[in-house]
Amino acid sequence: MAVISKKAATISFSWQNIVLSVAVILVTIFCLAPILWQVLTSFKVNEDIAAIPTKYFPSRYTLNHYIELFARRRFWAYILNSAFVSITSTVVALAIGAPAAYALARLRPWGGKVILAGVLIVTLFPGILLFLGLLEVVQALHLGNNYLSLIIPYTAINLPLTILVLRSFFEQLPKDLEDAAKVDGYNTWQMLTQILLPMTIPALVTTGILTFIFAWNEFIFALTFMTRDELKTIPVAAAQLGGASVFEIPYGPIAAATVIGTLPLVMLVLFFQRKIVQGLTAGAVKG
Repeated sequence: MAVISKKAATISFSWQNIVLSVAVILVTIFCLAPILWQVLTSFKVNEDIAAIPTKYFPSRYTLNHYIELFARRRFWAYILNSAFVSITSTVVALAIGAPAAYALARLRPWGGKVILAGVLIVTLFPGILLFLGLLEVVQALHLGNNYLSLIIPYTAINLPLTILVLRSFFEQLPKDLEDAAKVDGYNTWQMLTQILLPMTIPALVTTGILTFIFAWNEFIFALTFMTRDELKTIPVAAAQLGGASVFEIPYGPIAAATVIGTLPLVMLVLFFQRKIVQGLTAGAVKG
């Protein structure tokens, strides 16, 4: 009887594994199907893209859509614009958010709970609600067609998330480290930059990547505040790709632009994958 029960448990466990594996595969296919569709479309010739019934897999492959992006359009400039705005806003958000998070976690300033509540409330509002107010500010300060019109809003929108994530990491660090640093003569700034920040690199990487992804993909602000063609970012440039006539939609170049715009984010996540996992799981188990 004991042997039969063990076999039944093994069979049941095997079925659970099979069902779980199938479910994971189906979810993965569902999530990756749009990406695969864009990649395949970017390599299709125009005849296959317009074919009826739809050809899901191309019969002929071409790189003309990618060549067209750089030969007929200034796509390198769009990439550099997105990179500059995203990197700058990420660095500024981390530079401001890290000291603020440490102050809320360790220094306990007067009104710290009110400040923290304000930060939490700000995270509940979508950035689009700030659009009209930011538009008035940009017009008043004459920041239109200026990188600052994107860097400042991106930094402000990402600061609450940066502060909240880093604050939780600073709270998890042992207090003895700071006591020992004070005994050795470190002031607060030296202790933060030379001791604590190197220990929170996973959190900095995780938060920085989230900030970078938001700035890289943002569309509404970039569309409104940057009207000059040479200052456009990748999302705006991809959305405004035009064909040979008003009635033609260039599906191939749009797919190629989508792939090029997504590739840096994929490479960034893959390169920092280990740090991201450490940042997301740090503090999950205490012992």
